[in-house]
Amino acid sequence: MDPKDPREPETVAPLARNYPRGAEIGRHAHDSGQLIFARSGVMRVTADRGLFLVPPARALWMPAQMVHAIDCRTDVAMRTVYVARDVADPFAGRCAVIDVSPLLREIVLRLVEGAADGSAETPAYRAARPHLVALLLQELEAGRVEPLHLPEPADARLKRVTAALRADPASRDGQAHWAALAGMADRSFVRRFTAETGLPLSAWRRRARMLFAIERLAAGAPVTEVALDTGYDSLSAFIHAFRREFGRTPGRYFGGGEGMSW
Repeated sequence: MDPKDPREPETVAPLARNYPRGAEIGRHAHDSGQLIFARSGVMRVTADRGLFLVPPARALWMPAQMVHAIDCRTDVAMRTVYVARDVADPFAGRCAVIDVSPLLREIVLRLVEGAADGSAETPAYRAARPHLVALLLQELEAGRVEPLHLPEPADARLKRVTAALRADPASRDGQAHWAALAGMADRSFVRRFTAETGLPLSAWRRRARMLFAIERLAAGAPVTEVALDTGYDSLSAFIHAFRREFGRTPGRYFGGGEGMSW
């Protein structure tokens, strides 16, 4: 079957929801693809054997029929656009967190808030909507994928390790400790962990620390406090690690300049 023309009005359905900190949306799936955008706030989304973090100015693409759950880590202004499953999937059935460009942000907000405030019924909006939808899909395909995915192993022994590391991202325990927790020999533990998560233990731990840090920073925690809480000895060491992981300092990552206090 040929893909549906993305300019057809029924290809997208926008939705706006605000949630308080601690709100949880249990495991569910949609017949459509879903773009989950954090206008403000931070969400953890569990899906596809892993955890995805959605901070402000980022959005998660959730493929049709993929089971997922959402945990609001702060007050959240969620803006969602559902995309019919017979429209081309921009990430070929995978979840992906993307950096939301200024254009994509305005498209999402125009679609969602136009539907919410009634302006979607105006002739001007109806005429513009097909073009907004086409631009939305183009921006999704061009979006830069962010390393905000923490893969989860299937092996229950390794799950004990990842759960402990998520609970204490500042832990300084070495590989031997985690192999013992898994009840595995060091070499077998290293091979199995990398095979199941796609990341060596050291890279997985660094990613877990960085996701914890982004969550705290987005909620307004002081950067020095976050650096220490994630196991770094100094602010400069933390900023170096953050830049290594995301290509930007924390200030630039959250839309500020290098002159910001953090």
